[in-house]
Amino acid sequence: MTVNLKGTLYLCATPIGNLEDITLRALRVLREADLIAAEDTRHTRKLLSHFDIHTPLTSYHEHNRKKKGEYLLGLLSSGKQIALVSDAGMPGVSDPGAELAALALENGFGVVPVPGPSAGITALVVSGLPAASFVFEGFLPSSPKARRDKLAGMSRERRTLILYEAPHRLKATLADIREVMGNRLMAVARELTKRHEEVIRGTVDEMLALFQGKEPRGEFCLVLAGATGEELPPEKAARISIEPVEHVALLEAEGVGLKEAIREVARLHGLPKRLVYRDVVLKKQE
Repeated sequence: MTVNLKGTLYLCATPIGNLEDITLRALRVLREADLIAAEDTRHTRKLLSHFDIHTPLTSYHEHNRKKKGEYLLGLLSSGKQIALVSDAGMPGVSDPGAELAALALENGFGVVPVPGPSAGITALVVSGLPAASFVFEGFLPSSPKARRDKLAGMSRERRTLILYEAPHRLKATLADIREVMGNRLMAVARELTKRHEEVIRGTVDEMLALFQGKEPRGEFCLVLAGATGEELPPEKAARISIEPVEHVALLEAEGVGLKEAIREVARLHGLPKRLVYRDVVLKKQE
């Protein structure tokens, strides 16, 4: 690790479960850094103790990010080398590390990634769902209404979706997915790389049935198949029986842009977009 006149922030990935997944580079950076900023110092101290690393440790988390962020920027300005770690996986993904990295870049400090484990990517590649193109959404809102609104905004996304969820909200989230996004293929992954690792593949309905008689335990990663139109809930599927022009008008009334509405209606009705566009234009001219 070279010493710069200005400090460097290292974004160090840590194991999501199995300690053997840490990289040799991450171990070196953690040993050579002047300070390690951790989401939970108690959690990180166990990791450091396991690998006999004695670098000074400080906390950096959601509740102290503003004050501690200023402190860490001050250390960087004096040339210190800081390693940032989250509880598990890559810092900056669904945690306040993203804010610190942005502040460091804005102030001209170096920001260096030290890649490694990521729960979302790990779940994706074992889900059995398409992995060539995907969308990572992280944690959904805890409020039921906000959660359903968020899901509604993703309901027409055709790429594979990756979500994180806490065990106490899993059943409610699965129910909301079924209501808003319909029954589609998915994978539920829990405790990835740990002793009780489990990946369950099936439909949303099957996941709902499974967890009705099983209390969720551990941290969950949900991987959902992208929209095809076949998984639409009954009340939405019924709209396909109406005329395409009326269907476009209905989507526009819900706030969908004209071009997107025409594209969606053409896909659902199996029609060329130019024909739907022509009919819509003629209707508007009447």
